[in-house]
Amino acid sequence: MKLNVIKAGVLCLALAVFNSCLGVSAAVTVKADGSGKIELEYRVSQALESLGRLDGNESRPAVPVGRTDFERTAARIPGLTLSKYVSKSVRNGSGGSDLVTNVTLDFKDLNSLAAFLDGSGVRAALVEENGSGKLLRLSLLEPSDSVTDPDLLALLREISAGYDFTVSFNLPGKASVTTIPAPIPAAKLEAKGKKASFSIGTGELLGLKEGLAVEIGWQNN
Repeated sequence: MKLNVIKAGVLCLALAVFNSCLGVSAAVTVKADGSGKIELEYRVSQALESLGRLDGNESRPAVPVGRTDFERTAARIPGLTLSKYVSKSVRNGSGGSDLVTNVTLDFKDLNSLAAFLDGSGVRAALVEENGSGKLLRLSLLEPSDSVTDPDLLALLREISAGYDFTVSFNLPGKASVTTIPAPIPAAKLEAKGKKASFSIGTGELLGLKEGLAVEIGWQNN
């Protein structure tokens, strides 16, 4: 099964769920001046990780979440700093093991955050709403990326049980969260005060034929 990883970034890495045994969680804190931090957790099936050990690829892990990967990303993006990196093996609910990697990155401004989420500038866009607020639009899945074969999709949903893509925001103003298209029955959205979050199972994400974008908005104080 092809591993479709685009360069660094939580969104692009989330799209690597074509391997389906990958969960991504991102908690973003944004201060009033636009600086903040992003706390990441990547949960990768140990079985998937072992793919990187096959065919002489011992030095190339199946999913690029090593410290060096994040150090290179931080060095490439102005205003981005790696402040924490921890990786360990933990038992999962199916009786196997996951490689869990926790990373914290500090960003100087919203442009640094957007550049990390998607260095190409295509899947993550920051929009100023007439001076009254800001909107971060995240394209998680293009229609062409979705899995259309029903048997394959059923298999992916089965083996991806327990793996999710989750993103949450703690913002400097009143928060909102919406999806395009809407509604997405399989997704969980919540906005309360200055906090907003979105979550969807890996297998469910792959089956969205119309693709999926998430918009996180907040009002300027």
